Amino acid sequence: MNPQKPAMNPLIWVGLGLTVVLLLLAFFLSNLLIFTGRGKSLPVYGQVADFALTNQNGQVVSLGSLRGRVWVADVIFTRCAGPCLKMSRQMKELQQVLPQRSQVKLVTLTTDPDFDTPPVLKTYAQRFGAEGNRWEFLTGTKKALTELEVGSLKLTAIEKKPEERETPADLFIHSTIFVIIDKKGQLRGIFETSGDGIEPTEIREQILDATKRLEREG
Repeated sequence: MNPQKPAMNPLIWVGLGLTVVLLLLAFFLSNLLIFTGRGKSLPVYGQVADFALTNQNGQVVSLGSLRGRVWVADVIFTRCAGPCLKMSRQMKELQQVLPQRSQVKLVTLTTDPDFDTPPVLKTYAQRFGAEGNRWEFLTGTKKALTELEVGSLKLTAIEKKPEERETPADLFIHSTIFVIIDKKGQLRGIFETSGDGIEPTEIREQILDATKRLEREG
């Protein structure tokens, strides 16, 4: 006669059931966090002050004309012998991966308005295949540029003294970061684009993810 197997303790069944429920909940939440952009909104670093600058086509671009659109900005100068070309290539790659339906604007600001006139910026824009309805290159007075670049966007743009320049093109010390501004004109993201351990592809994906999240905001 076979001995009767003991019945499984009901508490064990309850424990197994709770484990399954928790695993399913964890799976659901992990997918939800991926869908909603890792589960937390981007911080607000500050409000961009109003400005009026001129693009490569001689048109005025202001905070008002960008309101309602997410935009990504950087700062360069066309005579740059340092990181500017790399940054512009990264901005071009971002332009290429943005969905056609996206309303995101790319904005490149100069630190060298005396040289970087609209025609000079237009030639530079053409060099990188900038789409006129997507990528703006802005110039203006030094005061207006500094107020936007440094005051609002928290970028660095310092003109070197003649005795500090290593080459004729070594004119400025400036940030190598991209910043993201939301539809309300608020600074919402700061991304370093160069340095040890920084992969351009990873940074591009992070910026692309941030723009998508901000476009979903009201």
